[in-house]
Amino acid sequence: MRLNTESERIKRHVKERYTEVARRSEREADPSYGSCACGPSSCCETTENSNAMSIGYAEKDLSGLPDPVVSACAGCGNPTALAEVREGEVVLDLGSGGGIDVFIAAKKVGQTGRAIGVDMTEEMIELARRNAAKMGLTNVEFRLGEIEDLPVDDASVDVVISNCVINLSPDKDKVFREAFRVLRPGGRMMVSDIVSDGELPQEIRDDPDAWAECIAGALDERVYLGKIEGAGFRDIRLRSKRQFMDLVNSVDVEAHKPRD
Repeated sequence: MRLNTESERIKRHVKERYTEVARRSEREADPSYGSCACGPSSCCETTENSNAMSIGYAEKDLSGLPDPVVSACAGCGNPTALAEVREGEVVLDLGSGGGIDVFIAAKKVGQTGRAIGVDMTEEMIELARRNAAKMGLTNVEFRLGEIEDLPVDDASVDVVISNCVINLSPDKDKVFREAFRVLRPGGRMMVSDIVSDGELPQEIRDDPDAWAECIAGALDERVYLGKIEGAGFRDIRLRSKRQFMDLVNSVDVEAHKPRD
């Protein structure tokens, strides 16, 4: 019971933080605040494209995106590019926020493909849908839901991506099992996320603000990769690793669902 209560408390706090991110991005927040949720090294430090480019976004990817999309970004990498998304594929973004990775994926899959975003924050879903309408995109969809219980059919997705979100979940085993469930045989997952070197101090684990800032939910790298394997994924590969903050690192991880 305590675990469930604690998990709900964490989720509520994270949701409140990202609700404020969505609202401020719509109001063109003061750059001194930015729309940052995951700490000062994330792409959302300010609304300028240069910050997004510093973590792997290409200028051509950001071209044409509304300012609120970039300012609502709270990522630590560019999983869409690393996943080498192809025309005609169906891409699912776990924790899609304002929609930046969904919109980039939509460009790559074209009209024969589809990009879907799932987020638990109503304001983020509304922001993303408004931005999609402004851009006239017809191959994107945003669904309200939790990444531990995806509103997505079994074996219906070619690529799962996620950008600095899975660390926010108190139940990462369930997240990876859900990602495995919705992928088609032979599908792939590419996530950019935060991990730690060893166990974090308990006082950090118990701090709701540290959870919302993508620190407290970080698992040891080996534990994180083990949970991906435990969900059924194979050919798991650490594509890159970067210093993120004093206690944690950002990583890009690729994994595949077996064809059989």
